[in-house]
Amino acid sequence: MKLTFKPLLIASALAVCSSSLYAMDNQGDRGLQIATEMEHRDTGWKDQEVNVEMTMFSSTGDKSIRYMRNKALEVENNGDKTLVIFDQPADVSGTAFLSFTYKEGSDDQWLFLPALNRVKRIASDNKSGPFMGSDFAYEDITSQEVEKYTYKYIGEDTLGDRAMLQIERYPVSETSGYSKQVVWVDAEHYISQKIDYYDRKGSLLKTQEFVDYKLYNNKFWRADKLVMVNHQKKTRTEIELKDYALSAGIPVTNFSTRALTRLR
Repeated sequence: MKLTFKPLLIASALAVCSSSLYAMDNQGDRGLQIATEMEHRDTGWKDQEVNVEMTMFSSTGDKSIRYMRNKALEVENNGDKTLVIFDQPADVSGTAFLSFTYKEGSDDQWLFLPALNRVKRIASDNKSGPFMGSDFAYEDITSQEVEKYTYKYIGEDTLGDRAMLQIERYPVSETSGYSKQVVWVDAEHYISQKIDYYDRKGSLLKTQEFVDYKLYNNKFWRADKLVMVNHQKKTRTEIELKDYALSAGIPVTNFSTRALTRLR
């Protein structure tokens, strides 16, 4: 039997395919536009410090609390620098974490362990691991640069009484612990309200919620509380953030591996 091709059917199929690709491109462009606007609105704070209380809940309801200080430095035309210093309890006191985030390429991260009196570099393939035993990964607690992901716009949604824009973002790094993240973005202020994290197999792993935003310096929104729930382990970590100070004039010299050994 001779096979014949009907030009009209082929043209129709190509038109449908072209339309689908155009829609996908539009979704990607819109997703990137939203992420870029989020970054634009949170530019210019220079530096930031905040006191942190982190409570970790086990699957059986047991909890442990850690107190720390978080400092951040905004770097022009690149990713931010983050410094975390642990104060309590005694077994982690003096431990310090330093991260240099870059718009492209692997981030640099170090951990100072006072018991060993040495600075340990965190390998790229370990950044998906838990941060100090919490439900936050090392990659969760650094600045989320736009260039670290590709994007897809899903549509509009609501959380409570707030209108949301919903986007998916896909990590560029092959060492990320996630296949994708679904982000609920406040449609008025362009700030994250909720993030679903999917593991490398595509299953829902964790959900983070941002609670009680407040406005600082008449421009920058900061949440008073972060809640990360691990659905697979049935654990939860709550972070309370207190006494925010933006543009406080933190010395740049604080953000170095040499400074980690003397910061208290």
